Amino acid sequence: MRAAAAALAGAGIDSAAVEARLICAHVLGVDRSRLMLADGLDEAAIAEVDRIVAARAGRGVPLQYLLGTAPSGRLELSVGPGVFIPRPETELLVEWILARLPAPTGGVGLGPVVVDLCAGSGTIALEIAHARPDARVHAVELHEAALDWLRRNAAARADAGDTPIEIHHGDATDPHLLPRLRGRVAAVVSNPPYIPLTDDLPAEVLGHEPATALFGGTDGLVVVVPLVDLAASLLAPGGHLAVEHDDTTGAEVAAVVGRRGGFGTVEQHTDLAGRPRFVTATRHDGADDDPTAQKGITR
Repeated sequence: MRAAAAALAGAGIDSAAVEARLICAHVLGVDRSRLMLADGLDEAAIAEVDRIVAARAGRGVPLQYLLGTAPSGRLELSVGPGVFIPRPETELLVEWILARLPAPTGGVGLGPVVVDLCAGSGTIALEIAHARPDARVHAVELHEAALDWLRRNAAARADAGDTPIEIHHGDATDPHLLPRLRGRVAAVVSNPPYIPLTDDLPAEVLGHEPATALFGGTDGLVVVVPLVDLAASLLAPGGHLAVEHDDTTGAEVAAVVGRRGGFGTVEQHTDLAGRPRFVTATRHDGADDDPTAQKGITR
């Protein structure tokens, strides 16, 4: 473990000691908290640790890809090349939506309808299905590689006893998507591609995570603008919208939602570091649905 930490630190990786513990625990198949109680590593296990450390230190492969999993709130999801790695910041959006879904009134799958646009690995959709077994959760993903991870995670969570989600291979910018759900959805949630085009990102992100999941055009809004229109058509009166965004575009995303019309007060929310992170709004009953009307925006 010391040797792994030294190699990682030598490659300039932050939290090298923590990553070394995670790698050793993964290879031994034990929880990190029980690592010191585990038996020593045999030659095959040492070779596997060395392989993972070399890929991490030498090629900058994200640790989550090398271990094959990433924490996602209450869950642990499978991830790998082709899918965006879940970030802790998204948990705040999930908790916001869970606190505002209608109270459970029926059995499994008889509760509120939730749509996750740009679902990726399934972070938001599967978290909601896990926390609310009564919810009917739909997850939309366009890109084949991410779709494979989404299906894998959805199957694993269903096998673990969670309410199965419904997966759709579709484009969140398509205004005709999910026609049978129009006006019936209690919540639309999304962590879309939202970073304005840049090369000023960590090398392990630029070099390994899919650009299709990272970048939202030069202004970060290429996906957000049509996605908000789609969300407005899907939501029932009183339904909620929650969209994650880049920490530089919070005001712009709030303005997009406000200009769309059909929504009440638009709110901006910060993450645990105090950075702008997601925007929320609630659907009107349709009486005031002028897409050119500017609504109130609060922080």
